[in-house]
Amino acid sequence: MRHAVKLVQLNKFFRSTICLKSDQKIADLRSIISIISLCATMGTALDVEINGDDEQEATRAVESAFSSHSHSGSGGSQITRQ
Repeated sequence: MRHAVKLVQLNKFFRSTICLKSDQKIADLRSIISIISLCATMGTALDVEINGDDEQEATRAVESAFSSHSHSGSGGSQITRQ
């Protein structure tokens, strides 16, 4: 759950809508409940959809968040941009 909190906090810096997708489920990064409901575990492939005025900056931030997490030795998820 700690990682979900970090994603919600990250989202607050951007005006863009940021969503994670796993299988048929979609999570809005504004909602921790939405993120947790994905039931995504380490190594789960996620698609990221970002739409808005600052989507380029938001994309870099989300990629960095997942990249730094995967380099910490605790696994990580694959991200596919859409």
